Amino acid sequence: MGNKTYHNEEALKAVVHSLASSHGTLDLCHLSRGNEPLPNQATIKEIVRLSREVIFPGFQGDTAVNSYNLEYTIGLKLERLQALLENQIVAGFAVDCRELDFDTLHSRVHEITDHFIALLPELRRVLHTDVEALYLGDPATTSPQEVVYCYPAVKAITNYRIAHALLQQGVPIIPRMISELAHSETGIDIHPGATIGESFAIDHGTGVVIGATAIIGNNVKLYQGVTLGALSFSRDTDGNPVKGVARHPIIGNNVIVYSNASILGRITIGDGAVIGGNIWVTTDVAPGERVVQSRFER
Repeated sequence: MGNKTYHNEEALKAVVHSLASSHGTLDLCHLSRGNEPLPNQATIKEIVRLSREVIFPGFQGDTAVNSYNLEYTIGLKLERLQALLENQIVAGFAVDCRELDFDTLHSRVHEITDHFIALLPELRRVLHTDVEALYLGDPATTSPQEVVYCYPAVKAITNYRIAHALLQQGVPIIPRMISELAHSETGIDIHPGATIGESFAIDHGTGVVIGATAIIGNNVKLYQGVTLGALSFSRDTDGNPVKGVARHPIIGNNVIVYSNASILGRITIGDGAVIGGNIWVTTDVAPGERVVQSRFER
C-alpha cells in the first residue's frame, strides 16, 4: 500500500512544534532541569495507600494481616513506601520553580523520608484520637472499626496528616497532591498547610473546606458544608494576590461548627463556642458563646 501520509501532516507538525516549545512549557515550570522524574499521580496514590495500610493494618489493603505476620507485612510495606516516597519527593523538588543544588538534593530527600517514616507511629496515635472522636460523636456508628472502614473523614484526615507532615519538612507539591486525592475521593478539602489538633471529627463531611492558614484546636467537630475560609485578600502594586499572609480562622478547643457555616478571615473562635448552621461569621466569637441565626419575625 506504500507510505501513508496524513492529509494534514504539516499542520500536525506545526502544532507539535508549538506544544513542545520551551516558551509554552517553561511558563508552567513544567520540565525538570536535570534527568529527575516528574511527580506521578499513580505513584502518589500508592504512597497514600501504603501509608494508610501501615497506620491501619488490616483495615486498609491486605485483610490477611494477623498477629503472626504483622511485623513482616509492615516491614515490606515500609520498604516499598520509603523507596516510592524518596522518588516522588525528588520529583517534587525537580518540578519546583526554585533553583536547587541537585548535588545535595538526594541527601536531603533521604533525611526527609527517614523523618517521615519515623513519624508514622505518632501519626497513628493522633489518628486514633480522631477515630475515637468520630465514634464518640456519632450515635449512628456501632464501633471504632466501622469508623475506620466506612467514614470518609478518616480518609481525608489521614491524607491531611500525611501531607502536613511532609509540608513541614519543606516538601513542595507532593503534599498538595496528597490532599487533593482525598478531596476527589471524599469531597473534603483540607489544605496541608492547616494546623489541626487531636480528636478532630468531621461528620458526614461533604463540602467541608479548610484553608491553608487555618488553625484548629483539640476536640473540634465540623459538620458537612463548613468553610474555614478567607475574605477578599490584599493585592500588591501589580495587582497580584499577596501570598504568605495568615488569612483563615483560628478555632479554639472543644468547638462545634454546624452544617454550612462559613467562618471567614483571620478571626478567633474561642474555646467551647458553638457556631450554628447556615451562618456567616466574620468577627471574633468569645469562648463559650453560641452563634445562631436570628429567628425570623413575621
